[in-house]
Amino acid sequence: MALYVLIIYFVLLNCYTFVLMGYDKKSAKKNRRRVPEKRLFLLSAIGGAGGTWLAMNTWRHKTKHRSFTVGIPFLFGLNLLLIIGAVWLIGMTANS
Repeated sequence: MALYVLIIYFVLLNCYTFVLMGYDKKSAKKNRRRVPEKRLFLLSAIGGAGGTWLAMNTWRHKTKHRSFTVGIPFLFGLNLLLIIGAVWLIGMTANS
């Protein structure tokens, strides 16, 4: 059960960050109010880095910002470690 909740959390969060980056790109082109970079990094740090990274490559958005080109892949690696650790813990409690 906990594994399914974890999967749903990561899928929804990554879909949200992907869409949010697309929205920010569209807003940038139209000179409208933008999504704060702090929000994009926070969402990436709590598990949405995959969606952010995919959106960066899909829409070529934030690809000239060193903080994003270095930070998002780094956060993606941390997200993977978090997922592996959570799956390991869930497996350990399931076997007890």
